[in-house]
Amino acid sequence: MSSQITAPPVDWFECRFFAATAFHHQFICSDMRALIVWSKCLASASLPLSNMPTILIHYFQTPVGELLLGSFEEQLCLADWRYRRMRSAIDKRIQTGLNAEFLEGNSVVIEQAKTQLNAYFAGQRTTFDVALCLVGTDFQKRVWNALTRVPHGTTSTYTALTEVVAEKTAIRAVAGANGANAISIIIPCHRIIGSSGELVGYAGGLPAKKKLLQLEGVRIGQPELFPAD
Repeated sequence: MSSQITAPPVDWFECRFFAATAFHHQFICSDMRALIVWSKCLASASLPLSNMPTILIHYFQTPVGELLLGSFEEQLCLADWRYRRMRSAIDKRIQTGLNAEFLEGNSVVIEQAKTQLNAYFAGQRTTFDVALCLVGTDFQKRVWNALTRVPHGTTSTYTALTEVVAEKTAIRAVAGANGANAISIIIPCHRIIGSSGELVGYAGGLPAKKKLLQLEGVRIGQPELFPAD
């Protein structure tokens, strides 16, 4: 007849003691009870440590790179390139602005975004209607809203975009807001190019930007400019 070992309740004083013991002895432990408590400590470490609201995040591979999708209260707050520059700064802005923390998972709006993005890459969709949650300053939001009015298959310039949202002297601020966009493709910052037709910068990398524009039928070097009206 086999005996059953029952794990004792977690005692955090014991956790600290056995954690220190395990490290001191290079995780060599002959005490079965210590191993049980240690395993429960590890399991507890994976649980949320606060009661803050959560932003569900999900990694999504596209034909031009991997996106980090995030939803908050069934609105898409993140669709950004996983390995972009400023990754930590963007993540901090989103979490601070929403007073929430990241938790890997899925949601209805994330699945909706994936479906619409797949249709976009298949050439079956030119617009998006996912509910969005923009996290940024009022000025940044004004720039991002202007970006959504740059039609599929066309491009605009930083100069033209600035004339839509601010004084001409604010072009650097507009370029900064464009670069801080955390909802790529759906808010199409890839459609903003240099005045001479050069691609200039892009969070997902210039090769990705070029592929997105080619997918939309834009002839690189001969942009169809979005009027600044």
